[in-house]
Amino acid sequence: MLAVLFVLGFFFMLLLTGISLLGMVAALVVAFALMMLGGLLTFVIKMLPWLILAVVAVWIYRAVKQPEKPVYKSRYRNRRLP
Repeated sequence: MLAVLFVLGFFFMLLLTGISLLGMVAALVVAFALMMLGGLLTFVIKMLPWLILAVVAVWIYRAVKQPEKPVYKSRYRNRRLP
């Protein structure tokens, strides 16, 4: 809701100062791009601790889990043929 109010206020301030319609559209596009980049950066910073936690959990899981010997290799390796 705050973003919509910002865009409306921005549009009306440009309209009141006498900027042309093309200038207003260009300014709105630039403002939208900057707000989009700011939102994505905020999202990445907000999710960073969870991403680090997931990486650490997988690292610990792989360190604790021992590789198992496949059954099909060990079962038939010492088998004698008739």
